[in-house]
Amino acid sequence: MNKKTVFIDMDGVLVDFTSAFPKTKPDLLEQYKHNKDEIPHLFGLMEPMPDAIESFHRIAEKYDTYILSTAPWENPTAWHDKVVWVQKHLGKVAYKRLILSHHKHLCKGDILIDDRPNNGADKFDGEFILFGKDQFDNWKKVCEYLEV
Repeated sequence: MNKKTVFIDMDGVLVDFTSAFPKTKPDLLEQYKHNKDEIPHLFGLMEPMPDAIESFHRIAEKYDTYILSTAPWENPTAWHDKVVWVQKHLGKVAYKRLILSHHKHLCKGDILIDDRPNNGADKFDGEFILFGKDQFDNWKKVCEYLEV
């Protein structure tokens, strides 16, 4: 029997985007105040969301699991930092399972867990789980729903 495929977004789902701001130099925060996701090396400073790492491991035991994220086009360090973040926090369970795309709907799978319907997430062919809202406002509820 084939495992169902699950795609999980990074920013706001696995990764706490705002956790990098206290670690960022004030002059950079001011310089990029309108486009904070373009701050060089910002993505390498982020911490995992509560329960995200354990939840990813549990989901990966039952499902064919991938990380599907978008990186800002104007911040090439973000692409590198996201790879390093996955290696550091998820290790071998996520080995070569990171997909960076601005067109999430082109990935074929059963479930997408994302905090926004942007970059094609709203056109994903499978089930779209809106993380951080209503019935899926934390990882415990997502894991219960996925029965892991």
